[in-house]
Amino acid sequence: MAEMILEAVDLKVMGERARAAAAILAQKTTAEKNAVIGAIADALEAQTGAILEANQRDLDQAERSGVDPIWIRDRIALEARMAGIVADVRKVAVLPDPVGDLLLESTLDNGLRLMKRRTPLGVLGAIYESRPNVTVDISTLALKTGNAVILRGGSDVLHSNLKLTEILQSALAQHDFPIKAIQYIGSRDRRYVNEMLRLHEHIDMIIPRGGNGLHTFCRENSSIPVITGGIGVCHIFVDESADLDRALPVLDNAKTQRPAVCNSMETLLAHRAVAAELLPRVVDVLGAAGVEFHAGPAAYEIVGADARVVPAAADDFDREWYNLTLNLKVVDDVDEAIAHIARHGTQHSDAILSETPAHAERFLNEVDSAAVYWNASTRFTDGSAMGMGAEVAISTQKLHARGPMALEELTTYKWIIKGEYTSRK
Repeated sequence: MAEMILEAVDLKVMGERARAAAAILAQKTTAEKNAVIGAIADALEAQTGAILEANQRDLDQAERSGVDPIWIRDRIALEARMAGIVADVRKVAVLPDPVGDLLLESTLDNGLRLMKRRTPLGVLGAIYESRPNVTVDISTLALKTGNAVILRGGSDVLHSNLKLTEILQSALAQHDFPIKAIQYIGSRDRRYVNEMLRLHEHIDMIIPRGGNGLHTFCRENSSIPVITGGIGVCHIFVDESADLDRALPVLDNAKTQRPAVCNSMETLLAHRAVAAELLPRVVDVLGAAGVEFHAGPAAYEIVGADARVVPAAADDFDREWYNLTLNLKVVDDVDEAIAHIARHGTQHSDAILSETPAHAERFLNEVDSAAVYWNASTRFTDGSAMGMGAEVAISTQKLHARGPMALEELTTYKWIIKGEYTSRK
């Protein structure tokens, strides 16, 4: 595995190897793919100690650099997540294989039989920041769907990613799979990101996972189709009919369980009729977990005396905080809540808590986000939580894929046409 840690990387060679590997993967049976994915799960479990040792080097570097502890816990540390990572890999192994599925079949008047069949995309290029679990998620989903993948993770988790890639490639080799089906750019040099975005002859789709800056850079500089998403300015609207006792645990979960992830709540919208009762309780309950509140004018009038509350700045409602900060805003009705989300949201995940079905249905129908909830936390926008095993990204765009991108979203299709020496008249 020495080549993975060389500073000099030839991306064209990597692309050629990935394309060749993808051609082999496309011929593998579901049973063969499931077997190698199961072996990956076993290897990850057996080598957890070595993975955590590599991860500790990244943790030590992050602590020396003064990285926010919340960011370290949610985006770098692996110890608390290893069992879940292994479980997700095993789940991918038993999920139905979409490759080869027949999406449509018909026979024309001239006797031609038409079939629309799922096929792999080919070669995926993934660019991501932190979160070394993404290395495993994307690799196993790619294998299941017959795709090769070129990975470029953040420099802050380089040691973790190199160890994970070594384990993944070893499992491939043991099952007679091409090890170049999974390749990692083991260099901290950022020029390789730009080079990767121009590798259109060898990469079929770019998947960026990170902040808005990364997504913008990929959209503006790529000659390859880019699936963007994961920027989560997520909202929960508490309607006037909501059961506030039941709403509070949902709000707490949406903000404090993992505040640095893209599906955590960034703004609480409170109906004016319940704001005076709800907001002080929110400040007490979520504040006990360390949340700081940025309140709009009407909300500040209600809870501004609390030291944990500050007036919201002009751009606060457009920010993804990645920490224990929550915006508070009072709205007059469901119309104003929907309008606020349309203006400030990122089409990721938004929720309404309400006992009024007519209000909930309006919210579900009119909020144009990848995932819209009624009486549930936004934290469920996740491939694992939705039963998909894992995901390669949360897409907030509308073409090809939207929401958690799992197995089906990593496929395309081809038309199969069968005739009897048929000519067009």
